[in-house]
Amino acid sequence: MSLDVVILAAGQGTRMRSSRPKVLHRLAGKPMVRHVLDTAGQLAADRLHVVVGHGAEAVREALSDTPVHFALQAEQKGTGHAVAQTLEALGQGKVLVLYGDVPLIRRDTLATLLAEVSDSRLALLTVTLDDPTGYGRVLRNADGEAVAIVEHKDASERERAVHECNTGIMAMTAAQLRRWLPRLSADNAQGEYYLTDIIAMAAAEGVRIATAQPSEALEVEGVNDRLQMARLERAHQARLAEELMREGVALADPARLDVRGQLRCGHDVEIDVGCIFEGEVELGEGVRIGAHCVIRDSHIGAETLIEPHSVIEGAVIAGHGRIGPFARLRPGSRLAVGAKVGNFVETKNVEVGEGSKINHLSYVGDARLGRGVNVGAGTITCNYDGAHKHRTEIGDDAFIGSNTALVAPVSIGHGATVGAGSTISKDVADNALAVSRARQVSKADWPRPSNAKQQ
Repeated sequence: MSLDVVILAAGQGTRMRSSRPKVLHRLAGKPMVRHVLDTAGQLAADRLHVVVGHGAEAVREALSDTPVHFALQAEQKGTGHAVAQTLEALGQGKVLVLYGDVPLIRRDTLATLLAEVSDSRLALLTVTLDDPTGYGRVLRNADGEAVAIVEHKDASERERAVHECNTGIMAMTAAQLRRWLPRLSADNAQGEYYLTDIIAMAAAEGVRIATAQPSEALEVEGVNDRLQMARLERAHQARLAEELMREGVALADPARLDVRGQLRCGHDVEIDVGCIFEGEVELGEGVRIGAHCVIRDSHIGAETLIEPHSVIEGAVIAGHGRIGPFARLRPGSRLAVGAKVGNFVETKNVEVGEGSKINHLSYVGDARLGRGVNVGAGTITCNYDGAHKHRTEIGDDAFIGSNTALVAPVSIGHGATVGAGSTISKDVADNALAVSRARQVSKADWPRPSNAKQQ
């Protein structure tokens, strides 16, 4: 059978106290609805449908790079009404209903649920909770078969004593949906069309309701306010930290790690506290990351040490390097084996050759450094003239003295030396010394100006 996945994402989420649609609030660096779509994608769905309502245009824009069919629920009249907006676009196979504010559902849980669906059976995901307050209850007959769901506000005291709860996630055939949805009624405490009412319709027709449960309740927990958002964030990060440690990564404190993308690690990687990894990050064998670093879309080669408080974005470090502390590598930074970028150094769009060093308080951008180059403290490449960027070329084994300004475009030759305090605006030949300073003037016994009152 083909598979359609319907994701309900029309709610306003007033308790978030935000103008942003609830499903676009970020968990682990990406919108909650994107987590749900990514999981649905793992099921090889034939069609993905997102039901939008509040903030529909913002949701469409956020998902514009994803092949989904959008269905508009102009008025929020309940989950049954929401799913009904997709009926014309559904195929003829199975239909899985998910929620854009339930981001941590697992692929395996959904695969188990879908396996139960047939022309004579629909599947419902339930969860047993110690405190079921607010949740719809799953009602079973004397034979233990699920026959109905009653919402908390509509439930009797006896029904509220039931601890098996409806998660809202269910799967059935498109034919079953088309048969039951038009028969839904809004005659309830909320005045809404509940999708869950199809459970009683199915039971009345003799269609069996198969049930399954997630491996942990966290999978089906939704987000309604900032507190729940923070709780799911930490739970998700704890899950990722556990996976990393099982793969052999040493985390100084698993509770103080944030992965907002994909982090791949080789053997014997060590990560100190407070580190954030965003986008696609790869750490080679033996890499050590100091405390409170932010690393985004970068590759860090084997045996590299990243000292604390460094920020690395869009960089490639070949290996055996040393970065920081307090270094900033901006996009386009490419460091060869053994290169060093030290404290309070910023690089951008630069190639740093094997064994070269930029150790202190410097800015090097739009440049290429050969092998064995030493860049002294306080050096800057003056690469921008107000309209265009220009390149600086520094040959192998060059030595750049401290407090030097290299005014691009400029080339420093192989083995050349630039004296400290120089402003270099012309090319320097191989093995030459270049010094550009104002002449020093000294005046003996010079009276320093003073604003002290005359006595």
